[in-house]
Amino acid sequence: MTSRQTTGARRGLLNIGAVLFCAVWAFPVYWMLNTAFKPQGDILSSTPHFLPFPFTLGNFFTAVRRPHFGTDLLNSALVTCSVVVVAIGLAFLAATALTRFRFLGRRGFLIIVLAVQMVPQPALVIPLFLGLKSLHMLNTLIGLSLTYTAFVLPLTIWVLRGFLQGVPVELEEAAMVDGAGRLTVIRRILLPLVMPGVVATSVFAFITAWNDYTYAYVMMDDQAKYTLPVWLASFSTAVGTDYGGLIAATSLFAIPVIVFFMLVQRRLVAGMTAGAVKG
Repeated sequence: MTSRQTTGARRGLLNIGAVLFCAVWAFPVYWMLNTAFKPQGDILSSTPHFLPFPFTLGNFFTAVRRPHFGTDLLNSALVTCSVVVVAIGLAFLAATALTRFRFLGRRGFLIIVLAVQMVPQPALVIPLFLGLKSLHMLNTLIGLSLTYTAFVLPLTIWVLRGFLQGVPVELEEAAMVDGAGRLTVIRRILLPLVMPGVVATSVFAFITAWNDYTYAYVMMDDQAKYTLPVWLASFSTAVGTDYGGLIAATSLFAIPVIVFFMLVQRRLVAGMTAGAVKG
């Protein structure tokens, strides 16, 4: 067997492995969507149906007619958007300071940021609850937004710091020689060049704030201020679980994340390509 044949066989095996991996990864998503369109009687059937026949939209109508759906959807949107904007803004400024300025305690700050990222989030439930209670911010969307922002800041700072370190300082110095101020340099030079990192970290912040259940349930005691993850739990009651409505609601719950990623992925790829060309 020639080296070309060996390379082709190896590539074929890798492609087969990649297809199998994608199939295993995508099967739960397919089964969720398949179940969402099944009638209630077929969902708990002992005989699996790999196609949703007969087809029904009743589970989706049940989900959207559930009490507090619109209110909780609005709460989730407000919290998630505020977390993305605030976290990315603060992380970008912090990463800029860490890469462009030399000050006492800079290394210690980086170590603290990394250490905070390693702390399990469930271990912080009680301290954060007591902290928000002392600030009279329990049962408020602002308090919940601040909690999520604190969770996503360490990683966003580290990621943006890595992107900013790849931007030559000479570009900023040349702009300042031409009369540009620090804010102009940040807005017109640094921000466009690190846009791939901004997009990547915004996706992480969006998913973190959108998917959380634990803190939204613990910090909120007013049903009108719950978010969608807590609303999903309402499909399980003492009487039983509405599996059809729950699966359909979960499918609807995943749509905003998919839409957000589809909106930013082109910007992410374009930014990475532009950065490679400029480099």
